[in-house]
Amino acid sequence: MANSLLADRDASPVGKRWAHNFVKRQPELKTRLFRRYDYQRAKCEDPTIIRGWFRLVQNTIAKYGIRSDDIWNFDETGFMMGVIMAGMAVTGSERQGRPKSVQPGNREWITVIQAINAEGRAIPPFIIGAGQYHLANWYRESNLPADWVIATSQNGWTNNELGLEWLKHFDRSTSNRSVGAYRLLILDG
Repeated sequence: MANSLLADRDASPVGKRWAHNFVKRQPELKTRLFRRYDYQRAKCEDPTIIRGWFRLVQNTIAKYGIRSDDIWNFDETGFMMGVIMAGMAVTGSERQGRPKSVQPGNREWITVIQAINAEGRAIPPFIIGAGQYHLANWYRESNLPADWVIATSQNGWTNNELGLEWLKHFDRSTSNRSVGAYRLLILDG
């Protein structure tokens, strides 16, 4: 846009650092690193939709008399083993090129499904690694708690079969803790 304005005046185009220098000259502006944001998630931030969702949850809790101990939220997160997030490094001005950070060569994908209730109690995690089979003795020396679930899928992601296994795990882990007749399980709530 700046070049379009300058072209109308027969002026030379702006330099490579023009935008950076422009922001530096404007005290009300500053640069910030942005976070990548999923389009579908951004669409879900409509206040009308959010209010409707909370109304539905409140009505469900009231209708079934669900106690806070029996309200559970679960989510899954995935990460690649050995991958370090991109970061910023401060170096001497004479340094050329981008700084490097050494990380392990392991690129295995891990998914963890976890649930916590409104009182702050969590169930043991359900961990999914990439692979076809796993043997229980692989974990004996790792001191993992016995109630943690370790599962495998071809790519380390959740699939329908493992989703059902997680629901069974959730039921086993929460049925004896339930106070009321109903439990409410919320995904991404």
